[in-house]
Order: sequence, then C-alpha cells, then structure tokens
Amino acid sequence: MTIAPELRSLTVQDYHRMVETGILTTDERVELIEGQLYTMAAKGTAHSAAITRIDRVLSQRLGNRALLRFQDPVQLNDISEPEPDVAIVQPDPLDYEDHHPTPPEIFWLIEVADSTLRRDRDLKVPLYGRSGIGEYWILDVQEGCLYRFREPGDQGYGSEQRLGAQDIIAPLAFPDCLISVGEFLRSPLG
Repeated sequence: MTIAPELRSLTVQDYHRMVETGILTTDERVELIEGQLYTMAAKGTAHSAAITRIDRVLSQRLGNRALLRFQDPVQLNDISEPEPDVAIVQPDPLDYEDHHPTPPEIFWLIEVADSTLRRDRDLKVPLYGRSGIGEYWILDVQEGCLYRFREPGDQGYGSEQRLGAQDIIAPLAFPDCLISVGEFLRSPLG
C-alpha cells in the first residue's frame, strides 16, 4: 500500500516572499494555482502571434473602456495567482500598481493554447469558474477555434461553446464589441 505524501499549500503571501528572498527569481515562469506552483509553458511563435492579434483587435474595439494585461498575474483568492495570457480588466487609476486585479475587477480572461489546451481546460476552467470570472475564452491555435465558457459556478462553468474562425463573438461585458474568431487566428494567406 502506497501512502500519498501530504502536500503543503502555498499562499499568495508565501509565493511573494519566495520571490522577495530569492528562492524564486522574478523571471521564472511559474504561477500559483490552488496553492501549488506550476511551471508555465514556453511561448511558441503561434502563441506569440495570437497574443499580438488579440492585442490589436481588442485595443481597437475596446479603446479605454478596459485595460488589457498580458501574461500578468491576477489574484483570484489567497492561494491562486495565475498569469493568464490576456486579462481584460477594469481601468485602474494606478494601473494596478498597488495590487493585482481581483475577480470583481476582471471582465474576462483569455488563454492561448498551442500546447496547453489540456491544462487550460482541466485546471483553469474549474479555477476561473469557482472564482466567479464571468467569462473565459481559450483560443486553440492548433485547431483554429475558440472555446467560450460562461455561467461560473462551484464546478467551473455551466456553459461551454466551441466557435470556429467564421463565427462572431461578443463578450458579455461589452455586447457591442463584435469579433470574428478568425481575427485572432492565422491569416489564410499566411
């Protein structure tokens, strides 16, 4: 019979102290999810290009109605501080210099999956839903589609929709912001 070792969960404060004392360096690519540190995947070219397209499209459509944060932390609770690829958050006079955005300040989150679809679905869908994030998108650059999750709850999200490049989407927080999923994906000419 094998007995699983007990794990010690880290808090956000523990995590920050690890950086302050040099246990973790500021350039290490890790994120705190439900008390555990996870190594973040390296960014490939398809991933980086998708982030650039998302930035361009959302900046044009939203203007200064929202602040776009890229691969920066959001604090969901005392034991989770993930770094989503894109966080669309409420504008803040200090640009979040004094804290990371929290669920009431987050309009929606986007992850770009080129090699991380399983983690983005299995780990982050339940986490973001339980945290009350109203909407979560995963852009799957390998399959050329976008997964939209809505209706957050204790088990994750009550609604999931798979959209193709030809579909039009509008975020809940900005129903006038119409986006063709294809705008986030590789150009058919490239």
